[in-house]
Amino acid sequence: MFEEALAYYGEGTPNLWDKVSSAMGGIKSAEEVRCHYEDLVDDVKMIESGRVTYPKYKTQGFWTRG
Repeated sequence: MFEEALAYYGEGTPNLWDKVSSAMGGIKSAEEVRCHYEDLVDDVKMIESGRVTYPKYKTQGFWTRG
């Protein structure tokens, strides 16, 4: 829900965090949504700078069988 709402409204939208919070059904406050976004941005920056190893995800598993 978070990612979909963020993509729908986009950066620069007035009252962005209030709108994303509302789109998520109010399960998080606008302040919590903003903090979550900032934490994710910080994580990406650390990974891209090489300070944190990019996680190795399992590429096969029960969810890929068809």
